[in-house]
Amino acid sequence: MTNADRIIIALDVPAKDEAVALVSRLKDARTFKVGLELFTAEGPSLFRKLKALRKDLFLDLKLHDIPNTVAGAVRSAFRHGVQMMTLHASGGREMMAAAAEAARRGADETGRPRPVLLGVTVLTSLKGADLEEVGQGEDVAAQVLRLAGLAKAAGLDGVVCSPREIEVLRREFGRELVIVTPGIRPVWAAAQDQKRVMTPAEAVAKGADYLVIGRPVTGAPAPNEAFLRIVEEIA
Repeated sequence: MTNADRIIIALDVPAKDEAVALVSRLKDARTFKVGLELFTAEGPSLFRKLKALRKDLFLDLKLHDIPNTVAGAVRSAFRHGVQMMTLHASGGREMMAAAAEAARRGADETGRPRPVLLGVTVLTSLKGADLEEVGQGEDVAAQVLRLAGLAKAAGLDGVVCSPREIEVLRREFGRELVIVTPGIRPVWAAAQDQKRVMTPAEAVAKGADYLVIGRPVTGAPAPNEAFLRIVEEIA
């Protein structure tokens, strides 16, 4: 995997036209993340536009529902050609196992690669006091480890965590889990609303597989130049 392939661009924009314009400008980027705001506004029709531009899709809806409902959502995403997608690991073992089985069945029935399923551990906007407030205890790393172990046992491919937990996950699980990290800010960008952040080079050195980066690239006057600047920074 090249350093360029490690970077997932977050399309945190409100509408399809703006998203497609950004993707068209980011000719060197391969994978784009569609989150709640954009998906709610545009739905799966956006996927067809991105596919026409020969880009990979990361559907970041952080699914958290009863097992049957989540499995159905995974099947639908698979039909739309999604390469990666997220679900909350706190939804429990049964929910994650149902999602993994739906992905396997879809791949077996069609012969197409199954999507990479990622368990979201602790959101990068949260810190210890936030976890304690909702009854999970204030040790962020311990909660991330617990949920990552549950995700692995349920058959997921990897996890989403802040850069601060990469090392503890690699020590515990080696290379058995794909690690995707938001909360990535180049040395020349501000942290904004995420609390547990790190530079791209630091995150890769600690063992991250993929880096989710949004505003430092999408908000730049020349997005593709900003993207390549981050690739150089990793190197």
